[in-house]
Amino acid sequence: MKVKPLSKVVLNPENFKANVSSRTFDYPLDTAIEKGGSNTGPTPVEYFLAAIGGCVAITLKTFADKQNWDLGNISVEVSEETKLTPKGIQKRIIENISVEKKVSEAQLTQLKEHAKSCPVSQMVNTPTDIIRTIKN
Repeated sequence: MKVKPLSKVVLNPENFKANVSSRTFDYPLDTAIEKGGSNTGPTPVEYFLAAIGGCVAITLKTFADKQNWDLGNISVEVSEETKLTPKGIQKRIIENISVEKKVSEAQLTQLKEHAKSCPVSQMVNTPTDIIRTIKN
């Protein structure tokens, strides 16, 4: 039976520092000092961008392994771009993917296309419902 991914965030009531638990891992979450945090960990957006980058890298490695391609290190730099347009605020996610080992242009094209199958990217690119409850 497949285990559903689950993360729990507990925010400190005095600032924006939080503790996150995922499976057996505990890690910090915070905001920058200039935004009222204490800068003890990445922001939620930084974790989100890292999740996309990690997912893309793992997706590409899995694909390359099936093709018997040696890519060496796979690096995925992910950033957010926000701009004001006549239709309002527009956000884009920019991925810059690089592989250590030399591969052909055809292989790079296949890798770029296969990166779209990353499950985290698909959550962003397709409608994903959020079902929210609140209690005390």
